[in-house]
Amino acid sequence: MDYTDLAEISRHNSWESYLLDKPAGRIILMTTEGATPLWDFKFQKDDTVLMGRESAGVPTEVHGRADAAIVIPMPGGGRSLNVAMSAGIAVAEALRQLRD
Repeated sequence: MDYTDLAEISRHNSWESYLLDKPAGRIILMTTEGATPLWDFKFQKDDTVLMGRESAGVPTEVHGRADAAIVIPMPGGGRSLNVAMSAGIAVAEALRQLRD
């Protein structure tokens, strides 16, 4: 794809190195253990949406550092969507809320 030139990508070797370089704003964790449904959450312009590994989520220390833990409700008792689908839904909702 030719979209990579439009993306701002940063890589970190550890959670600690990310926190040293963390941009301003809140860390919004997308997790099956979230307390707030995505549809009820109010995104802010400087939020960082964080996704964990599909197989294991994020470590406890990351959960503890998140400013909010958001869940995508799964009607009918499903556990979760895959991480790419969840990221797309979460980013689309954030962009919808923050559009000018």
